[in-house]
Amino acid sequence: MEVENLGRSVTDAQVGEECVVCEQVKPTGIHLYTSFICTECEQIMIKTDTRDPKYKFYVEKLRKVTKPEIYS
Repeated sequence: MEVENLGRSVTDAQVGEECVVCEQVKPTGIHLYTSFICTECEQIMIKTDTRDPKYKFYVEKLRKVTKPEIYS
């Protein structure tokens, strides 16, 4: 009985990471330093023209991406 409950809770858990752009948990995407960008947002950003008002939105979201410090 307990094994069944455990199995359901494991399969009900979300799989993926939170996208820094859309802020939703997605299963696939890329890592930029320590941040995750989902495949859907990546494709939209690639196709967005710099004159499009959405471009500024993506630039602001990408400012959350920080280069990790390397300690020696």
